[in-house]
Amino acid sequence: MTSVTVHITAPTPVELGVLRVAHRLTAFVEQRVERRAERRLIALDLLRQQQTSRHDPHAVDHALAQLGLPER
Repeated sequence: MTSVTVHITAPTPVELGVLRVAHRLTAFVEQRVERRAERRLIALDLLRQQQTSRHDPHAVDHALAQLGLPER
């Protein structure tokens, strides 16, 4: 008895379809990850700005003095 070896060299249409779906899904997930990372960076920048910007306690007194009003 002889054995026959079948060499499949090209993917079937179903396999091509599955590959296309997989590529689209991968691209979609990668875009979501990138957008989430961008939003996270923006949020961290805003948080850093809020934490580093300290209000000058004398700024109000200075503004009142410029207006000619008595200090608090």
